[in-house]
Amino acid sequence: MSEVILKVENMEAHYGKIAALKGISFEVRDGQIVTLLGSNGAGKSTTLKTLSGLMHATKGKITFLGEDITRLPPHEIVKRGIIHLPEGRHIFKDLTVTENLELGSFVLKDDAERKRRMKDVFDRFPILGKRAKQIGGTLSGGEQQMIAVGRGLMAGPKLLLMDEPSMGIAPLVVRDIANIIRRLNEDGTPILLVEQNAKMALGLADYGYVLDTGSIVLDGKGEDLRNDDNVIKAYLGGRKDSD
Repeated sequence: MSEVILKVENMEAHYGKIAALKGISFEVRDGQIVTLLGSNGAGKSTTLKTLSGLMHATKGKITFLGEDITRLPPHEIVKRGIIHLPEGRHIFKDLTVTENLELGSFVLKDDAERKRRMKDVFDRFPILGKRAKQIGGTLSGGEQQMIAVGRGLMAGPKLLLMDEPSMGIAPLVVRDIANIIRRLNEDGTPILLVEQNAKMALGLADYGYVLDTGSIVLDGKGEDLRNDDNVIKAYLGGRKDSD
């Protein structure tokens, strides 16, 4: 069995006096795609924000590659290789594709390595190479998502936190986004995936956790969750997938 790279123990987080996370525990192993499922307000995005330091855990412990990172600020967490791709892409729409990508490597001092990573991004996403000098805001939603992923790759991730990567993407492009996630993982990047498209998420995930109002109420292998009656009723339209 592969090594545990991220371990979350009894993590709580609050918005003022409101408990958004109520003592959740889960793990991500090297080489895995792990998904967090749940309805709006379940605590999925809050979990990613707490892991990346944008919010502080009010209780519990976060361990990454054997180090306690619970109290580290966001820039230190980035340095350790946890890269958060937030919901809504958040590219800089007035900057070029290249400028957006370069912002992902702000902690990198080696220019040669920056160029190597840029080449890797353009090799993965040839359309971005063709539009390297184009203003980011003029690209399609799917292409902007590629910029967001590419910017994350420029940081040299040891773990990618992906929040709703298919949101706002045309249905025909969702399969492309799923393929991007699969290829990233096959190339060695572990991924913690938050995704409203449960069918896509469970089709990709090695393991999954179901969040409900800040608590984990179910977990299991991705395939098992995909065939779980409760998950089917809540997230898969009430019927089992045939594909």
